Amino acid sequence: MTTAVAIETPKPKVKNKAAQTRKSYDRIIRSTHEKLETKNKMGQTHTDANDFFYRAERTKKFFTGSEVIQAAIKVAHCDMSIAYPITPQSEAASLIGELYAEGYVGEYFRGESEFAVMSQCAGAAFGGSRVFTTTAGPGTMRAMENFPMWAGSRLPIQVCVTCRGINSPLSIQPDTLEIHYLLETGMLIWHAETAQDLYDFILKGFIVAEQPDVHVPIAVCCDGFFVTHTKDTVEILPDDVCLPPYDPYKSPVPCMDMECPPVRMMRDPFIMKSNYIHCATHASWQQEIHAAVERSRNHTIPLLDGLIDVENGDRDVLIIGSGTSVSQSREAIRLLELEGIKVGLVKIKTIRPFPTEEVRDALKNAKTVFVPEFNITGWLAREIKAVVPDNDKVIAGPHVAGGMTMPSEVIVVEIKTALGLNVEKIKM
Repeated sequence: MTTAVAIETPKPKVKNKAAQTRKSYDRIIRSTHEKLETKNKMGQTHTDANDFFYRAERTKKFFTGSEVIQAAIKVAHCDMSIAYPITPQSEAASLIGELYAEGYVGEYFRGESEFAVMSQCAGAAFGGSRVFTTTAGPGTMRAMENFPMWAGSRLPIQVCVTCRGINSPLSIQPDTLEIHYLLETGMLIWHAETAQDLYDFILKGFIVAEQPDVHVPIAVCCDGFFVTHTKDTVEILPDDVCLPPYDPYKSPVPCMDMECPPVRMMRDPFIMKSNYIHCATHASWQQEIHAAVERSRNHTIPLLDGLIDVENGDRDVLIIGSGTSVSQSREAIRLLELEGIKVGLVKIKTIRPFPTEEVRDALKNAKTVFVPEFNITGWLAREIKAVVPDNDKVIAGPHVAGGMTMPSEVIVVEIKTALGLNVEKIKM
């Protein structure tokens, strides 16, 4: 049973000490890990997540998204990272290799393919390691079989997906179509808008994924190049703190236990005994994985300050999106304001679990809703239409695909056209 612990050792520096109390920062269950407040070999202090995220003083850095990934892993107490190069995550994978050389990552090596990397990540996680890897686009596709295996085996591996095109002909540009393929793998899926989101989501993702009542893998996604290769001001935690180590003994399934599903099926397949038993076991386990994803809400909501953000949600016209389409929408809203057109914004932070009730509530009074996306299928619009009763008011678009950018003016034109307003020809 988890209980609160009193920590007597010195804490990281805090801002406005007099105005802050521990209780105000205890957003999640306080850790009782035996190594809490001890130091690792790099001299970093294992810090409870509440103090780590909400009391430790941060420093502003001007980083690319790739550097942000490195900065996050530096304080994540990561046991294993396995890499395979693919644009646009290759730089991040290389920078994590530098962390290994410096001693901040336990083990690191390059796999022989994306499929091999994800299989090797599973092996490390089965052995009780905190595992982090990166991939993108075609790499996600080549490794796809592993992701539902991770989920079914209750392995809290984190993969940072730097989204890029997966279609032929070859594209190395950002496209979020691959998220569409990840939706039903049983993984948690978070979609970062900015480099700051990416930094925080990576670190908070470990905390949520490793909760005993969750314990499934997580894909922290960002839009390739738009986030990975542009620089932004990001608030970074100090190097002298780190997350508490992963405790594999709190896993809901015993590590490598051949007598407990799902691992038992590796040795003694149920299908060899009874089709009924096999099917019933598989079906019930899928339901449990789905339930675990839903249970993650209890930990994600306090850590991310909710699954969605709403700005001016009382307006008749709303834009709802995830990732960098939110950034483009902010500029579109500014341009529309200049013409006296008032538009609100809803930002979705988690795709799995999907914020069903939050989206339904946010859109309930809107007359027209637009869903701009960096993909051709409109998977986010489909998700939204599926949960909104009066979904005829939801307009799927505008869309760009194949790595094209989406000028904010395109969103402006889409909105004005749908509202029957005069549209001037865009000068490109």
